[in-house]
Amino acid sequence: MSEKDKKAFVLRINPALLKEIENWAGDEFRSTNGQIEYLLNEALKSKRKRRINKNDTEA
Repeated sequence: MSEKDKKAFVLRINPALLKEIENWAGDEFRSTNGQIEYLLNEALKSKRKRRINKNDTEA
């Protein structure tokens, strides 16, 4: 996805949490924005896996 395809929005975040994310991003050679996007994508992947596994066990 190119940068122009991304939607910008305002995020209100606790300053201490932001500092932790900034440090983590630096450790992984990402921008803060890139780290937040990475974390959100990982959370969504995990949620999808749980939903699939839940559906498999219910059938």
